[in-house]
Amino acid sequence: MENCSEDYRIQSFDVDTQKLLKTALKDPSSVNLEKVSNILVDQSLKDPLFSKEAGRICYTIVQAEAKQNNGTVFRRHLLNRLQQEFKEREETRKRSLQGWVCYVTFICNIFDYLKVNNMPMVALVLPVYDCLMRLAQPDALLNEEEVDCLVLQLHRIGEQLEKVNSQRMDELFFLLRDGFLLQEGLTSMARLLLLEVLEFRAGGWMLSSTAHKYYYSEIAD
Repeated sequence: MENCSEDYRIQSFDVDTQKLLKTALKDPSSVNLEKVSNILVDQSLKDPLFSKEAGRICYTIVQAEAKQNNGTVFRRHLLNRLQQEFKEREETRKRSLQGWVCYVTFICNIFDYLKVNNMPMVALVLPVYDCLMRLAQPDALLNEEEVDCLVLQLHRIGEQLEKVNSQRMDELFFLLRDGFLLQEGLTSMARLLLLEVLEFRAGGWMLSSTAHKYYYSEIAD
């Protein structure tokens, strides 16, 4: 089933690019992996659905390359490109809120999927935290799209992030708590999402079934 879903996600590309990506998934050393990484990042920055799923494709290529020749070429190019986009994150946010949210989703997705010896990649920990801290700033909390992105990422990788740097997580949640209590102009949905994620972490990165019913019936309404 996984290959089917990967094929499905690749359908959005032209025929030549589809062929390149399918080859990269099976025989990475035979293709230009810098080009592959750029294609995946470019698509992730403009396609919200793809940015949520691209980590799996990247993971498959990394695994295939390691198995083939113990190589890390694709991972190196991917991290270089993520670093480049990270440096330009504020310009991206000013230019396109969707592009910014897609970038955060993508880097968190990569953090979730790509591990070294079953541990998160150290190189990604601080950039991921910096992105989430940016989403917790007062101007970002006024945008539901950014609050939604922040909460989704914390649900996905919050517990992993806290294990590698609990102090930064404390700092992030101080911002979220202050935003929830003090920020003027928050929408009722943003306030609800913030309250939910505060309770989620307080419960050990879990919600009780009662709390889950409460928040998700409110969100559905």
